[in-house]
Order: sequence, then C-alpha cells, then structure tokens
Amino acid sequence: AYNLTAVRNEGEMISRQLLDSLSILPWVTTKHLLDVGAGGGLPGIPLAIAFPEKRFTLLDSNGKKTRFLNQCVLELGLNNVEVIHGRAEDGKPEQPFNQISSRAFTALDKLVGWCGELLANKGEFLAMKGQYPDDEVAALRAGWQVSASHSLSVPGAGGDRNLLVVARTEEPQ
Repeated sequence: AYNLTAVRNEGEMISRQLLDSLSILPWVTTKHLLDVGAGGGLPGIPLAIAFPEKRFTLLDSNGKKTRFLNQCVLELGLNNVEVIHGRAEDGKPEQPFNQISSRAFTALDKLVGWCGELLANKGEFLAMKGQYPDDEVAALRAGWQVSASHSLSVPGAGGDRNLLVVARTEEPQ
C-alpha cells in the first residue's frame, strides 16, 4: 500500500487534490511541462488527462512514488507522460522547459535554486501555494521575481490557494 497523501475522505480528495490540481489549467500554456516533486502525481496526472495534446514530465526523487506514478501512467494509458526518478538539481535537460509546476514541494527560493537550470531563459515556474507566502517572496534570490499572482478558487477546498508565477528578471550568464 502507498501512503501518498494525508487526505483520506473521498470528498476532500476530489476538492483538495483533483480540483486543486486542475485550478491552474488556464495558466498551463506550454506544450511540455515539468512537474517537480511530483509525489502522488498532483498536479501532473490530472493536467495530463485534461491536456492529452501536451507532454508532461513528472520528476520525483522517491522511488516508491515514481513506481506508483509509472503504474498510474500505464493503467490510465497516458501516452503523454514520462516519469523520471531523480533529483531536480542533478541534471540539465537537453531542452529546457518553458514551464515547471510545483505543488507542496518547497519554498520559492529553493525551487529556483534547485530547478532554475531546468527552466528556459524566458520560462516560468507555476508554484502552487496555500496562503500567500510573503516571506518566501521576500526571500527570493536576486535575478528572480513573482511576475504574476493568482488567487485560486477551489470548490470545497477551504483555505487560501494561490498560484505564483515566478520568472527570471534577467537572462542567466
């Protein structure tokens, strides 16, 4: 058995997991998205189902979680999903990603530090957060900024949900 989420109630799973994952649909504009810290596949798997014409790479360092994700991809017939067992900071892809999503992964400064090399020069992070993280925004390292912030409406989820779009302020050297 896999323990991939603390949520046990079916109704809460639908609102706090599935609908929350789908709440960023309007901002997924790339043809190939990387979901870092993919965990139990949120938001990557629901997004891949919603966008069969787009490609999704799900990255997680936990082998148990990537085995689960591979099984989901197989059973759901998701030909548009690739699962990678590894750490974001360990590699640089041949083709950087235009968008990288994260949900319940890490603080913004660590996100850009670990994953900045994976992002195209004009790319953006789609960082899903609960309450607006003023402290994380203030701690962002030089060269990065929150270029947009969107309050997310998730029926039945309760609490604040925010999407922070984080981009470079200048091109890397």
